[in-house]
Amino acid sequence: MFSKILYPTDFSEPSKKAIRYVKKLREAGTKEIIILHVIDEHELAMMIEGCGWLGKDPNECLEELEKKHREVAEKELEKIKKKLMSEEVKVKTQIEKGTPSKKIIEIAEKENVALIVMGSHGKGVLKELLIGSVSENVIRHTKKPVLIVR
Repeated sequence: MFSKILYPTDFSEPSKKAIRYVKKLREAGTKEIIILHVIDEHELAMMIEGCGWLGKDPNECLEELEKKHREVAEKELEKIKKKLMSEEVKVKTQIEKGTPSKKIIEIAEKENVALIVMGSHGKGVLKELLIGSVSENVIRHTKKPVLIVR
């Protein structure tokens, strides 16, 4: 039924809970899983301001922050990939930079996924004010079915 799944993750607890559902769908016949992590360009921009206060060059700081974020994300994605792999399922990882909800929708369309499985809220900088904003935006703007896990 859901042969190709997009699993976006920010490595937060709710997104980790969603792995269980992705595993169950894998057992139910899913053939391909795309694990996506989006580096939030707005969070990076907010961090760069701190670099300016420390007297660091903003462009160098941005490159350094993004590189570190990418390195950590690659390691985490590899761990998740190992949990989801089986002989019958193709699992691939992807890292994008941008606005998370927009990138999730873009990749879902580009990859023509049958389902998006994601946590109810993540670990955004303004988490207390915007709990679930990424999930909500994805639900509102995608044409794909979305399974939200709390």
